Amino acid sequence: MTEHVRVVEVGPRDGLQNEREIVPTDAKVELIRRLVAAGYEDIEVTSFVRPRWIPQLADASDVLSALRGVQGATFWALVPNERGLERALDAGLSGVATFMSASETHNLKNVNRTIRESLGALREVIGTAVAEGLRVRAYVSTVFGCPYEGAVSVERAVEIAAALREMGAEQISLGDTTGMANPRQVGEVIAAMHAGGLPLSSLAMHMHDTQGAALANVLAGLQAGVRTFDASIAGLGGCPYAPGASGNAASEDLVNMLNNMGYQTGIDLDRLCSAGEFIAEALGRELPGRYHKYWLGARARREARTA
Repeated sequence: MTEHVRVVEVGPRDGLQNEREIVPTDAKVELIRRLVAAGYEDIEVTSFVRPRWIPQLADASDVLSALRGVQGATFWALVPNERGLERALDAGLSGVATFMSASETHNLKNVNRTIRESLGALREVIGTAVAEGLRVRAYVSTVFGCPYEGAVSVERAVEIAAALREMGAEQISLGDTTGMANPRQVGEVIAAMHAGGLPLSSLAMHMHDTQGAALANVLAGLQAGVRTFDASIAGLGGCPYAPGASGNAASEDLVNMLNNMGYQTGIDLDRLCSAGEFIAEALGRELPGRYHKYWLGARARREARTA
């Protein structure tokens, strides 16, 4: 039986949040519909942070309202606090994602809290979400390095991940926020997480491609036993609070690699590429995903031959 790898699409949230020009709500909704049609089971569609923090996602409730009745995928949204969770519950979401950092400095810049303060606040958020029947993912950013502090303590990252898991988060997504990781480090971090009591099935990886190593790091994660990976369509993304952060691992690159390795993702690569073309046209610029560019070029060459 072919082994399944879960790909969580984060482009509509993590991908678009760093775009300066506001993308129309109907374009966001159309992108998400196309991703559902491509076969995704999990899509992070928006964030319930304060609009002044991330103006691009100020239309979170409108996006989710437009998606009511769309079947086939679990829609997730990022929630920073109890107020964000209330808005997610009002929108009828079944899955929420929390976030904090393994780096004290990045956590202060990102959420204006110490790590201890974030853990205390998230205990309330996650507890309420679980009590309300929601699924919870928890992001831990800068696990593999911090743009302000440099190296980050693996032991601290394990302690944070274990605490979030104990609070009720079903999955911990380990973030390489500025793309500083290398494959050997990935193997060491995953081994430490497992030794610290976290089941491999509870771990995901969220790798940025700043230094061109996202797929190599995903491969290291696969070899270490991880089977869930976050990715962003056509390589969209970045982090407003992490200088130098580029886009996530591109979804098309990841799905193509997994397909060629014999894993099953359930995602139709051509439909995914078509969705990437759609959002690139909506943004009015070229996107960095390698397979995205290859697919566009191959189609143009076919069309030229038949013209």
